[in-house]
Amino acid sequence: MLRSYWNLHNGLRMSEITNAPQNLSAIDFLRTRSLANVVQAEIERMIIDGELKPNERVNENGLSQRLGVSRGPIREACSALAAMGLIEIIPNRGFFIRALTNDEAQDLSEARAGVFGCMAMMLAERITDAEIAILRALLQRMDEIVELGDVHIYYPVNLEFHKQITHMAGNNRLELIYQSFVRELHIQRYRALSSHDVLHISNEEHRAIVDALEARDPVRSLIAARTHILNGIVRTRQAGQPGPVDQLEKQSRKSVDEKSSDEA
Repeated sequence: MLRSYWNLHNGLRMSEITNAPQNLSAIDFLRTRSLANVVQAEIERMIIDGELKPNERVNENGLSQRLGVSRGPIREACSALAAMGLIEIIPNRGFFIRALTNDEAQDLSEARAGVFGCMAMMLAERITDAEIAILRALLQRMDEIVELGDVHIYYPVNLEFHKQITHMAGNNRLELIYQSFVRELHIQRYRALSSHDVLHISNEEHRAIVDALEARDPVRSLIAARTHILNGIVRTRQAGQPGPVDQLEKQSRKSVDEKSSDEA
């Protein structure tokens, strides 16, 4: 049991354990942190899958009952997701699923395009044959999924493809910046891949990136990677996912608040 907690928290600083609340033992603190991590992963999945919708208030009691945990880990998980940009904290009102406006999504996507293009350019100068083989295998897997037309299967492989490129580039700081963009844009990216034709186009753009990397051409790699992300912005718009205006956000939150009050 102790080993399992350590494996889950091998990156946890000792100062965090030392500074745990006085009424908690070290093992109780680790257990709470482990539980909060599991809850965080589940809430993040619910957001990405659309079970929790933009502007929706997080029902702490409902989640507590559904996940079989107390409200403490729910709140800790929501606070962590707020730091990731997936949840918004409104004082005296609670946690709400964050909804990106058009401008926010545009800004994030353009920044992501710049970082991803830069990392592809860097990778072109250092990529190995073994790494190319990994990317080719992912391309092949996505080709097979495209024939099925199943975005639920395609999306995680797509994420892995992008993750491999950013990791192979070998710049930890840029990788962290890129992943922060990815988290905030999860919902938009997932919904932009909603049709069979889009999956095919997306993977052809992946192929262009790998071809450029295999040619060890930095400029071509930068252009292919950046173009792929910018094309994703267009696909998001075509998927009909406009960002909400402030008045709609207020109306949605008011409706959820009233419903929560009725249920209380």
